[in-house]
Amino acid sequence: MNMGLGLYQEQTLKLVMTPELRQAITILQYSAVDLISYLQEQANENPVIELQEEAVDAAPVKQERPAPEIDWKEIVGNRATGEYSAGKNESTYNPLDFVHQETVTLYEHLERQLGYVKGFTPLQRKIALFLIGNLDEKGYLEIPLEEAAERLGVALNEIEDVLAVLQHFDPAGVAARSLEECLLLQLRHLGLDDDNIVQVVSHHLHDLADCRYQRIAEKVGCTVQDVQAMADLLRTLNPRPGAAFSRAETRYVIPDVAVEKVGDDYVVLVNDVATPRIKINSFYEKMLRQQKSQDDARQFIHEKLNAAMWLAKSLEQRRLTLMRVTQAIVEMQREFFDRGVHYLKPMTQKEIAERVNLHESTISRATSNKYVQTPRGIFELKYFFTSALSTASGQAASSESVKRRIKALIEQEDRKQPLSDQKLAEMLLQEGIEISRRTVAKYREEMMIPSSAKRKRF
Repeated sequence: MNMGLGLYQEQTLKLVMTPELRQAITILQYSAVDLISYLQEQANENPVIELQEEAVDAAPVKQERPAPEIDWKEIVGNRATGEYSAGKNESTYNPLDFVHQETVTLYEHLERQLGYVKGFTPLQRKIALFLIGNLDEKGYLEIPLEEAAERLGVALNEIEDVLAVLQHFDPAGVAARSLEECLLLQLRHLGLDDDNIVQVVSHHLHDLADCRYQRIAEKVGCTVQDVQAMADLLRTLNPRPGAAFSRAETRYVIPDVAVEKVGDDYVVLVNDVATPRIKINSFYEKMLRQQKSQDDARQFIHEKLNAAMWLAKSLEQRRLTLMRVTQAIVEMQREFFDRGVHYLKPMTQKEIAERVNLHESTISRATSNKYVQTPRGIFELKYFFTSALSTASGQAASSESVKRRIKALIEQEDRKQPLSDQKLAEMLLQEGIEISRRTVAKYREEMMIPSSAKRKRF
């Protein structure tokens, strides 16, 4: 046996995650909104990259003019290099750019109302501002009154008097110290605070949440129908009056793909109009052409230029992948696009991966956080991947279509005798859908539909 040290050449194949591959994977899983932010970050880091966006008109101008002729060669050429923008005759007006966003906080809203209160002393205004500053995002008072009196060095009755005034401010129920007090303040504001409903809110909220109407009726001394009417009234109130002034940013959904029906066929269009075009900075382009440029500068520009080219290729690869995946989904779900959600077929990511010759993980990244605009509305691409349920005919039904059928049966039920989960399973079995009671309960809870005991009307 020959044992010893030596140098040998050997060829092996292995997958290496290069930075360019990581960038392509990252770009693929970005939605349209996230992709715009990512491109802006890359433009800030790479001086060679310039992002060109089309100017938006102040308002759309409605004019009668012939439809423009489309130069498909130019569009295909631009898309191949990742440079496509709206044409001269294509409107780039976006109405969301002119929506006014109200940024008034709850503190500012209450402070404005405090300015209209007459007769308040400087000390009382100081107490009021202190209490307003201690409201949480739901509009509830976080600090105990005893602690507030100790911090401000005033009597407890002074705090209570100012709090009573604040509790009359808009929105109704603000500055409450508990859910019960919040509901009572709103009932008082509406003039509906009779003795029975005050007693129910003060002592029987837990029973009311569990729909124990008979127990509440016996303790309060009224009919079950009266208790149910009280429950219906309380559901119209707002348990979080301060939530309307939250600073949470509203995020609008921008469809990444659009499916349009042209004749008897469906055409898939990738929505890359909102994405800025990548261009090379002319200043660095001139520096690269100059022979007198320093070697270090030329090397730096070459590196940044290669990074920009990889970014453009990754964007084009994302566009092609989205188009191929969406086309495969449309082909498999043709019945859905033609006839509606009840004809949605069960489909897995593995089936789409085999259809487009891609890996299943690529399909998962391509459909994550992506939305498609169809003639039947806007859906998340993940919406079309549903599990299968067997039917009496041997075919498979998607879980989403079964959910819609369960919801339809519940909407048509007699509210005085609502359908139990077992009854729903038996009715679906009569329609040829084999489903267990536990699966019906699972789907019902996913749709946030209460149980039959809580849906019952007296």
